[in-house]
Amino acid sequence: MSVQEHKQEAPTTVNCMVLTVSDTRNLETDKSGQLMKSLLLEAGYTVIDHRIVKDDFSAIQHIIREADANKRIEALLINGGTGITFRDTTYEAVSQMLDKEIPGFGEIFRYLSFTKDIGSAAMLSRAVAGVRGTTAIFSTPGSSGAVKLAMNELIVPELAHVMREIYKDK
Repeated sequence: MSVQEHKQEAPTTVNCMVLTVSDTRNLETDKSGQLMKSLLLEAGYTVIDHRIVKDDFSAIQHIIREADANKRIEALLINGGTGITFRDTTYEAVSQMLDKEIPGFGEIFRYLSFTKDIGSAAMLSRAVAGVRGTTAIFSTPGSSGAVKLAMNELIVPELAHVMREIYKDK
């Protein structure tokens, strides 16, 4: 089957959870989480939960487990905590929880960041995606520019297709 045929078989909506990793944001000041949420809604996806968690390895993993256990949540979209400072733990927390990684997501995100946005600083991005159980997980940097790029160029166009692939053997 072609990619277009796969996309025609994809679900028409996906139930999503948005998670912002930040030590300083709250739901009112969470520009990137709100942007992620609005872009999902504009694309016809459903957002059933939106939370903020401190940049804490255990707390992030707890929410990943919770999202995976909640059968209403099909996709978890995370922003923030992906830098290279000691405090940034999202990449490690997410990577260790994946059953299958989607390496192309991070690779293409960095390529697009390099060519369209930030040049060589793109190598510092630790965007990652994959699957845990039947839950798709995407993790992006927390800047609004990074979220907009990841959502418009990668996540929104492919999310339903990703879910089709996850569900096709179930």
